[in-house]
Amino acid sequence: MSNSLLSYLKHRRRIHVAVIVVYLLYTIYEADYWVRQTGDFFQDLNLPIDADEKKIKSRFRRLAAIHHPDKAVSPEDHAYAEIYFVKLKSAQDTLTDATKRFAYERFGPDILSWQHVSSIRDYISVGLQSTAPLYAGSTLVMVILSVVGYLQWGRYWRYLVFVCLGLVEYHTLTRPYWSPFLTKVLNPLLTTFTSHPPLLPFQFLALAHKAVLTFFIALGQLSPLFAKPNLPTASSSSAFDEQQLQRLEQMAMSTEIETGRLLGLEIAPVQGDEAAQNDMRHKVREWLVQNSIRSDPEVRDAIGRFRQKRRVGAPAGARQSAPS
Repeated sequence: MSNSLLSYLKHRRRIHVAVIVVYLLYTIYEADYWVRQTGDFFQDLNLPIDADEKKIKSRFRRLAAIHHPDKAVSPEDHAYAEIYFVKLKSAQDTLTDATKRFAYERFGPDILSWQHVSSIRDYISVGLQSTAPLYAGSTLVMVILSVVGYLQWGRYWRYLVFVCLGLVEYHTLTRPYWSPFLTKVLNPLLTTFTSHPPLLPFQFLALAHKAVLTFFIALGQLSPLFAKPNLPTASSSSAFDEQQLQRLEQMAMSTEIETGRLLGLEIAPVQGDEAAQNDMRHKVREWLVQNSIRSDPEVRDAIGRFRQKRRVGAPAGARQSAPS
């Protein structure tokens, strides 16, 4: 393989990898953008994530006085003010209740639709029950794909990352404190170097799910580019050559048998006639000479050189009459 072709394949693989990585990073950015656009109760009240009950109630009273539906002028403004006021009231009621705040920070706004829950244990139980089918279904799909031959490349890393995600989520949902990685690493980096608001635990878990899914997609897309080709071994190559030789031998034998049969059919009309057989042999010999021997490039080249020598040694008047 030439150096130019090797260089082309190498750069083509690098470009392919770069395109896949950029696209997958974009999917994570898109998920983060969706999280920011959706917002949370702290952003609705324009409060920091560590605001206490007193600050929450004070900010709610101030915003309620500004956005109360009774202050709306037009019917359209009144409808929008009602929706916004209900949202502010839900934020205030949830964040001022310690149990609901614990559940909201870990499970998100879905807790508002949960019924027959009153304690932290109830919220954790319902939350884990809603999360368990995702992990059970994902595990089943991964095992089935591995058994049927898919997901072979990077299988160890798939299972390792999946198990780590489950442990991180379980720890985040059940502990009375936030994850140290979120409070001491990720959120300080976001607030110090970017304008990104700090993440709540349920937002962090949503991005973690997207990141793991993106990682699995990346393994599936990049595995053909980095997997080593299955080169044949010496034993397999020898066995393959032996099979090819046996196949060629069988073809040669069948061709010889078919040739003998056709030759017998050709001489069948002159069977028993010695003169006719001799005439046929003579004609076959002439045909072989004319079509096989003289058509050979080396034979034709030798005949041409011989004729050229004859033309050179012939008299001047006979050079043009040399046989062609």
